[in-house]
Amino acid sequence: MANSSKSSKSSSSSSKHNVWGLNKISFWTIVAVTILYAVALILSACGVSLSIVAILQGVATAVMIVIVAILAWRYVRPKPTIWKVLYFVCLLIVIAGIIVPLIKG
Repeated sequence: MANSSKSSKSSSSSSKHNVWGLNKISFWTIVAVTILYAVALILSACGVSLSIVAILQGVATAVMIVIVAILAWRYVRPKPTIWKVLYFVCLLIVIAGIIVPLIKG
């Protein structure tokens, strides 16, 4: 019995030291997206072509959506089918909300 409590403690403590934990991925994603948005902001202020600025902002948004979509799928995967349908409907609307304005603009 003592061994089982030790093994559960060691497995939970080792998961806290995971190299690519959720908190670390979230932080570095925000840092990368901040850099992309900052470059887009500077280019926009300098009068650089709006298409380049829009592309940088689109890439930043896409990076965040990919990360969030992966994490959301981890949450939805074991749930009933209605959750998966809701996930895909929301994901399609988000993608359309990004792509349609870029096409019209």
